[in-house]
This record gives sequence, structure tokens and C-alpha cells, in this order.
Amino acid sequence: MAGIVVDRVYERRLAALANSREQRLIARGRRGLERESLRVTPDGHIAQTPHPRSLGASLTNPHITTDYSEALIELVTPTFDDNEDLLQYLGDLHQFVYAHLGDELLWATSMPCIVGGEAAVPIARFGDSYQGRIKYIYRHGLLVRYGGMMQAISGVHFNYSVPKPFWPLYAEICESRDSGQEFVSARYFDLLRNYRRHGWLVTYLFGASPALCRSFLHGREDPELQPLGAESLIGPDSTSLRMSDIGYRNRNQAVEAVSFNTLEQYLRDLRHAVHQPYPPFEALGVKVDGEYRQLSGNVLQIENEYYSYVRPKRTLRAGERTIHALARAGVEYVEVRTLDNSAYNPVGVNLRKLYFLEAFCLLLLFKASPPIDSSEEEAIDRNHLKVARYGRARGLMLERDGRQVPMHSWAAELLESMQGICELLDATHPQRPYSVTLKEQQVKLEDVAQTPSARLLHDLRESGESFTALVLRMSRSHQQSMLASPRNQARWREFEAEAEESLQAQRSLEAAQRGSFEEYLAAYLAD
Repeated sequence: MAGIVVDRVYERRLAALANSREQRLIARGRRGLERESLRVTPDGHIAQTPHPRSLGASLTNPHITTDYSEALIELVTPTFDDNEDLLQYLGDLHQFVYAHLGDELLWATSMPCIVGGEAAVPIARFGDSYQGRIKYIYRHGLLVRYGGMMQAISGVHFNYSVPKPFWPLYAEICESRDSGQEFVSARYFDLLRNYRRHGWLVTYLFGASPALCRSFLHGREDPELQPLGAESLIGPDSTSLRMSDIGYRNRNQAVEAVSFNTLEQYLRDLRHAVHQPYPPFEALGVKVDGEYRQLSGNVLQIENEYYSYVRPKRTLRAGERTIHALARAGVEYVEVRTLDNSAYNPVGVNLRKLYFLEAFCLLLLFKASPPIDSSEEEAIDRNHLKVARYGRARGLMLERDGRQVPMHSWAAELLESMQGICELLDATHPQRPYSVTLKEQQVKLEDVAQTPSARLLHDLRESGESFTALVLRMSRSHQQSMLASPRNQARWREFEAEAEESLQAQRSLEAAQRGSFEEYLAAYLAD
């Protein structure tokens, strides 16, 4: 292949793993999903009803919660070491939720339905406990800082952790004497940096938001979007408007670059942003007429406000912030955040995507991952934006090592590199799902019409429907298929028990709190 870049570090590490007696260790990584979806009315508007009590308390239910909006349901799975088990659990969760929504639907795509202005996106409520109040105030802060429209966008997050027994073997492969948590965190940051470099490939392959309802722009114009009928706008070559500059990225230009070179630098930069006053946000007021408008007037209210394509994560203790958990115990897993909801899948994601993401994460772990300087950081952001806006354009060029290179050849190189990883992962699967999935992605590279974004635009044009009408039809179809499917009765009872337990847990939190809210908030925001 012309212009191919040979990664000797990756080749050496992969060969060492293939020649070891423990190569199958990589196949038992843990995977989890977080799927966000708007509750909408039968005519395609954001639901104004409260989060259904029959689903439990959104503050304390570990698997059924809300994100920014009261109408933005977030379904969170436990972790599994088998993709089919993971997807089955997510399907069971959806079925349970659908059974408690009445005539409301879960919106099938990432870009929202008809949005009747900022007031039509209700902020999520979490009760009267101090924890619940903080979550509400944080969301109100997002509203006054950025507006509510952006908060109606949804997506799917893929969580992945390397099998714990694999780390000692990988330390040998990397010729490291240490295989403890410091080594693990450093290697996860290798993966994180490489996702920032190469994650645009996921946007090309799986981006599924090339169109939106005109109401989303709320009277604003975007010269690069084209009208399709009276109510819809499309990016002719876009893969993911969600991941573009009109979506949920680069929304706070006040945030300086956060380093992904080491865990220490990452935490340092986030702490700085959380404690650095920012006059435009200070001017909004923190507590006005006795009511909190935001948690602080700083660059970030808390670290969660910093948007990134991928994040290091650690399971939180009760009431703990992510920044403190990472400082306490290091990186436990990575969270991939660039996935659009797929309108063609009732749960927003399918098996093929899970197989690919697992193999892709391992590729990025194994590849050489030098530090990212400010120049490369800027090029990384431009590449992601280009692929989100123009990913299907013929001859698209990206920036790599200071040079312009064809996106197609760079993508082909990455997919070619994944073959060895996929073969190792397929060792215990007679159907070879990883290799089959890889070939399917290579087809998308050769034929852009096979991408989800192209498919959605094709269906919009062929049907003559508006964006809202098409997605509403898909959303109804997903609801009907879910409700018609057989129930997993044992799991259904688990969900019912969790819902009731979460309501009790919220009541207990509200009854047990002591001291003033101001004292609690100060302790929560302190380092």
C-alpha cells in the first residue's frame, strides 16, 4: 500500500503475544454499555412527563437513570466478558423500560426530535437529597452556560477494560519490571492517546447522524447543511453531525488542552480547569436570589463537564467524583464516547459494532503511542471534525505527522493492522466473528454507500419523509418489536426489585443527611 506507515512496536508486541502460551488471555476483557435515548411523545416532541416512578429513582438505580434531561433516559449495563450476553442484557433493559412508558417512545437516533426551544428540554430532577441537588444544579449550570438544545443530543458509550490476568504478560511483552497499577494506568493512557489519534475511524464506520430536524438550529443558519424538504437539514457528506461543531463537542472554548500524556498530567489539567475562575461564567452568577444557577463560575463546574472522545474511568464509591477515584486507584477502564445511536438497531448498537470496538481498543493499546504535543492536539481535533462533517467526501485528506494524507489510505492501514488481533480473538469462536466484522468494515471503506450515514440519507431521500417522520416510524417499530419479544422473567424480577430498592435508597439518603447543603457542596467540590 502506498504511503503505509509500519509500526514496529505494534508488530513486535503482537508477535510476542501470538508466540506466547497465554495468547487467549486477551479474549476475556470486560465490556459495558451506556445507551442514552430521549423519551418522546407519539407525535415526535420531547416528553414533558417525569421519569416514570415504576423505573425507580434515577439517582440511585444503577441501571436505569437519566442524563441531562428528565426525558433523556440512560440505560447502563453491568460489564460482561461476552458480547452476546452484553447485548442481551441491554435488550432486556430496553424491554423493561418500554413496558413502563405508556404511549411514549424512545427516540431512535442521536440528533433529537422536534425541539420547541430551550424550555422544551426539561432538566433532570433527582430528589431532595444533597447528592440529588448537586446533580440538578450541575445540569442547570450546563443550561445557563451552553443552552439546553445541545443537551438533547444522545449517544452510546462503550466501556472496555483489559482482562486483569493479561497485565503481567503484557508487562513482559513491554519489557517492564512493573505490572502493577502504575503500569496499568500508563498503558491505558497509551490506548487513550491512540484513540484520540485514530478514533475518527469509528466515526466514519459507525457515524449515523448526517441529518437533523430544522428545529434543532432554532432559527440559526449553517451554510454547510442543505435542506431536504421543509423540515429537515442534511450534511451531504457528513457521518456524524453529533460529533461535529454543531453537536456536542468543543462547546467550551475556555477549556485549555487537557493532556492525555500521563494520568498525573490529566488530573493536573482537569483540577486547574475546575478551580480556574472564568469571567463570562462568573458573570452568570452562582447563587442568585437564593437559588443556585451553577456549581461555580469556574472554567468547569466539575470534571464531567470536560467533553472528550474517550475518557479514563474508575468505578466510583458512593458520592465520589471521577477525579478523586482516578487519583485514589488509577485507571480501571476506558470509556469510548463517539458512538451515535443507530436508528436501525432497537437498542442503538449491534453485535458487529461491539466486536469491532473491542478489537480496535486492543489495536490502540498495542500500537506505539508517543506523547501528544500541542501541534498534534490541534491536528487531532481538526481530523475528528473533518470526518464528522465530510467523512464520505471523495478524496478527503487528514493531517498525519505534519503531512496531508488521504483518509482512505490511513483507514485501510488501520483495518489491515487489526487482522492479527482479530485472529487471536477468534481463537475460541468457530464463527470467527471478529474477522467477519473486520471484513464488513473494510467493505464500508471501499463502498461509502454501505456506511450507516449513507444508508440513512438514502432512506430519507427514497421515502420522501422528513427526518422526524422517518425516525418516528423507526422508533415505533423498535417499540413494537421489543414489546412483542419474550420476556426474561428472572431478569424482569431483578429490574423490578432494583426499581423498588432505588426508591427506598433515595428516601434513605434524604432522611439521613446532616449539616447544611453549603457545607456538603464545599466538601464535594474540594480536592
